Amino acid sequence: MNASSLNHGTTLLQVEHLDIHFRHARQHAVKDLSFSLVQGETLAIVGESGCGKSTTALALLGLLGPEADVSGRILLAGRDIVSLPPATVRSLRGREISMIFQEPMTSLNPVHSIGAQIAEVLRLHQGLTAAQARQRVIELLELVRITEPQRRVDDFPHHLSGGQRQRVMIAMAVACQPRLLIADEPTTALDVTVQAHILELLHQLRRELSMGLVLITHDLAVVSQWADRVLVMLDGRSVEQGPVRQLFRQPSHAYTAGLLGASLHSDQERHYTHARLAEIRHTVDRSGTHRGVELVTPTLPTPRADSATQAVRAPLLSVQALRTSYQKRDGSIFHAVDDVSFSINAGQTIGLVGESGCGKSSLSRTLLRLVAPAAGRIEFDGVDLAALSEKQMSPWRRRMQMVFQDPYASLNPRRKVVDILDAVLALHGVTDKRERGQRIATMIDRVGLARSALQRYPHEFSGGQRQRIGIARALVLRPSLLVLDEPVSALDVSIQAQILNLLSELKEEFGLTYLFISHDLSVVRYIADHILVMKNGKIVESGDHRQIWQSPRHAYTQTLLAASPALHLQQ
Repeated sequence: MNASSLNHGTTLLQVEHLDIHFRHARQHAVKDLSFSLVQGETLAIVGESGCGKSTTALALLGLLGPEADVSGRILLAGRDIVSLPPATVRSLRGREISMIFQEPMTSLNPVHSIGAQIAEVLRLHQGLTAAQARQRVIELLELVRITEPQRRVDDFPHHLSGGQRQRVMIAMAVACQPRLLIADEPTTALDVTVQAHILELLHQLRRELSMGLVLITHDLAVVSQWADRVLVMLDGRSVEQGPVRQLFRQPSHAYTAGLLGASLHSDQERHYTHARLAEIRHTVDRSGTHRGVELVTPTLPTPRADSATQAVRAPLLSVQALRTSYQKRDGSIFHAVDDVSFSINAGQTIGLVGESGCGKSSLSRTLLRLVAPAAGRIEFDGVDLAALSEKQMSPWRRRMQMVFQDPYASLNPRRKVVDILDAVLALHGVTDKRERGQRIATMIDRVGLARSALQRYPHEFSGGQRQRIGIARALVLRPSLLVLDEPVSALDVSIQAQILNLLSELKEEFGLTYLFISHDLSVVRYIADHILVMKNGKIVESGDHRQIWQSPRHAYTQTLLAASPALHLQQ
């Protein structure tokens, strides 16, 4: 029976006392979890990393594997997924229940065309011929708004943008018109405009195909805009669930209130100069059992008289007519950065926003001279870095450091934290071992990690802790300018608040200057003093953080702001 033949409002999914324990890891991932979903409804599951969201999603599909002990019931249209034979569960995947994963590039096979991968689902579950499957694939690509589907059907995943790949994953997931669709962080890594298109697409498909949709996300603004009900998970348990507007307006659990307090969204006027973000503090007993949460908002420090933010200074960095060019395979020249000019005053935070491919990363790498500029000037403290040789650049590199989006990928997994930080200092000429040790200890304290962290490896830390290590690595050299490339985009809302508070404190304490790159406009609105909007390699608009939001001049800026999700709590 197709989803379209079911009545809207019929209970589709009933999860009763679900318990999941991983034997090898000795981890109790989900504990006595119960919830339901009716046909045509969107249920959002929210909570921090490790709370059990994705484990629950995998259990719904029967994908946890033999190392997981699963008890309780997962009733999909009356059939218990937990007790069904594995072969029966496999036959349900794709036909009755489907999933969209967070990272489509790792979920799509790079050696097969997108058409062949979608067709495989159709031939497996519907027995279509090759010709029939190809025609249906083209219809599905058109359904998810892939332009020129007759031509793109033979493209490979690497030919597509991130948003297009996610659309292909959606086409594959809905190919057999499943009753239940699970979307696990489907828009986290996408630009704000692409995110809006993907969420609108999922909303329309849910209505047209009468599916039930489980949306896993950490973005509460997205939840308020697109979900009917919400389930809040903490430490493997449901702490609160109910209609979105009711739950967000009057949360009964401290953890839900904490998530709302720590969350940033585009319709807020909060700024780091006026208030810090609320942070969720967890309390656990000696056995590691979670005992409770509290919401703590750090107070603003008293500004120092010599603070860089309190003084009018000459530009620390002045960029003039900068151009970065690459030669394409056909021999033509592509200008990734095209005639860009701007300046950053000492103690200022410049926010750089724009969609993927607009030139943000090329600009940041050119400023740090990791990529050679084709033309223009990069004046840092009065010296044109663009004119320096690699050897002449060496003493300037310690004054310009970078914090990356994915700290795990940028930290050597085979070295302890102390060795990672020590190598940075030794490379930049700090020869005294005792001085290196003192500077490392001071900085690890300052970023809020215990001294014992120095003797551990990167894989032993959470994402937020690894980002603190990345910040410590950049600051241990005592730079003047910090380039932050999407430093919080992969973090939960509560961890994001902690890192943004830390960056605000460090800026004041050390007189730092930031270039903050992000596709999340709500984060930029909070952390930046001045904002640059980039499109097709050019700066199309710049202005004070208030002006950009209150009276954007360029049509592209207006489009970005319109696509940014707000917290909708009206009736």
